[in-house]
Amino acid sequence: MTVAASTVHGTAGFDAPATLRLPLDLRLTPEQFGLVCAENPDAVLELAADGQLITMTPTGSETGARNSRLVMRLLLWADQEGGWKVFDSSSGFRLPDGSVLSPDAAVVRLDRWLGLTADQRRGFAPLCPDLVVELAGPSDEGARGITSLRRKMASYQANGARLGWLLLPGERAVEVWPASGAPRRIEQAELLEGGDDFCGLRLELGEIWAG
Repeated sequence: MTVAASTVHGTAGFDAPATLRLPLDLRLTPEQFGLVCAENPDAVLELAADGQLITMTPTGSETGARNSRLVMRLLLWADQEGGWKVFDSSSGFRLPDGSVLSPDAAVVRLDRWLGLTADQRRGFAPLCPDLVVELAGPSDEGARGITSLRRKMASYQANGARLGWLLLPGERAVEVWPASGAPRRIEQAELLEGGDDFCGLRLELGEIWAG
């Protein structure tokens, strides 16, 4: 959710957390965004392609538990198959369009990751993940709502993601976003498979729906 004046909490020295008000027309470069994040480590922020800050709220506990299970399953697959790097929801990626987004879970081919410099790996990696997964919240309000997450999925697709999964726990449904073209919806989804691009990836959804 992009807001008119973002409130960002940070810590200056040993003082109490300060509040930073940011004007609506403020536009940041990815480098400036990195500095804002460094000065406000407790804030949860993303950067839109037009330079506007996107403020995020912490996930609910149920969504957080689902996300932990999701990342664990992706890690188990990646460790077994080899050749992949898995990232959790705290990882920001600088996409080709200049936005900086943080999927709930992301997978990057290991050779692409190792092709980055040490400085690039320490910051917001300048690439779009190969696989992105987003978990929708219980309502369509805010940055975790389905409408906002569909915009993010479209951004991932436009910036080169090979596959995207938008999980809708409240409906036990999934939107599968291919590398190009319209997403496909699966009702009462119980299993997701990565196909040829992600050989051996099978995600059982029952335990994720359970929260």
